[in-house]
Amino acid sequence: MFLTVTRELLGGLWTTFQIFILTLLFSWPLGLLLAFGTMSKWKPLKGLLQIFIWIIRGTPLMLQLIIIFYGPGMWLGYNIWSGNEAGRITATVVAFSINYACYFSVIFRGGIESVPVGQREAGQVLGMTRSQIFFHVTLLQMVKRIVPPMSNEIITLVKDTSLARIIAAYELTYAGYSFMKSAGITWPLFYTGVFYLLFVGILTLLFNYFEKKLDYFR
Repeated sequence: MFLTVTRELLGGLWTTFQIFILTLLFSWPLGLLLAFGTMSKWKPLKGLLQIFIWIIRGTPLMLQLIIIFYGPGMWLGYNIWSGNEAGRITATVVAFSINYACYFSVIFRGGIESVPVGQREAGQVLGMTRSQIFFHVTLLQMVKRIVPPMSNEIITLVKDTSLARIIAAYELTYAGYSFMKSAGITWPLFYTGVFYLLFVGILTLLFNYFEKKLDYFR
């Protein structure tokens, strides 16, 4: 029984890992674009993005996931995500990417604005372009400043992947919960927690390593 549970949880863990990685791959660049948009001097764009971020950050991720997965089918008359596992994972990644991009945008913006303006002005005096100033002056200092809040959000993402079970995606929590429904046993749920703790533990060690490597910016 233990081997069966372990095998099923590993299958759920793979889905959890897919959601986690894909969300980061899409939400990081989108979050950076949103950060630049909210710093734009064009007020209509800035205001629109600020309202969008406020709405996403102010409503539950679970609600957003339900709307994104079920909404198109009700509005258009057919399910654009299809009813298979791949479609459910895709819808989850879309919802998660939009949600976390909004949170990351605030972190990115804070990191960018924390770099002294005088350093960017010095780059302009030296004849550097805006892109050169960002990549050679702002970015490296920004990374150091955003690692702690970014690590908190990423660790939260690991646990938020469990919300995918709301739309019946077979992730880690769904795998553990299925044994309670089918076999009437609860210990697989506690075993599921061990997988999350290991996942988060590995990420914590990685972030601690990155913070130490970035100490040369002090």
